[in-house]
Amino acid sequence: MDGMLDTQAIDVVRDTFYLILLISAPILAVGLVVGLVVSILQAVTQIQEQTLVFVPKILAMVATTVALFSWIAMQLMEFSAQMFAWSPVTGT
Repeated sequence: MDGMLDTQAIDVVRDTFYLILLISAPILAVGLVVGLVVSILQAVTQIQEQTLVFVPKILAMVATTVALFSWIAMQLMEFSAQMFAWSPVTGT
């Protein structure tokens, strides 16, 4: 019985990490692309201001979060419903 609960707990943790990755990946990808574009522009124009990257990157990541907020909320609600419906005795 304990082995079964351990396996179920590992499944819950795995699903949680997958959801975290799924939700954060688009936001982090936008930050990566914007940071790369700004860095290339800095190299081309020879502007070497270290803090110049942060403002566009933060604005792009916030805009992405706002644009994806309904999708993020839906993913979190589905996951929460699965967790509340999950029974440790039956594992379903």
